[in-house]
Amino acid sequence: MGEAVMTTRRQADGAIVVDVRGTLDAATVDALRDTLVGTVQRQRPPGLIVDLTFVTFMDSMGIGTLVTGYHAAREVGARFVLRNPSEFVHRQLRVTGLTELFGLTGAPSATGSYTA
Repeated sequence: MGEAVMTTRRQADGAIVVDVRGTLDAATVDALRDTLVGTVQRQRPPGLIVDLTFVTFMDSMGIGTLVTGYHAAREVGARFVLRNPSEFVHRQLRVTGLTELFGLTGAPSATGSYTA
């Protein structure tokens, strides 16, 4: 089982960025789920950005957690953005048919962000 570190910060526009480092698997997804859902419920930001730049592995539980975060953000009217998914993470989402849900159907933008 892996390890993951999550940090949050607020951007000037009010959006909350959750930086994730490490692996998203059975050992780490509860902390990410708590961070994503708790952040949108407590702070109700206009946007929730999940930066996956340093995610080295993600299994189906990690994917499910991102879907949970997506729905939690949508429930409070916040936009949900995945930023900088690695090719591995992007492939996992593509294989599971979730690229469209997360707006990842094309190539990443110049900023490395995909907006859902």
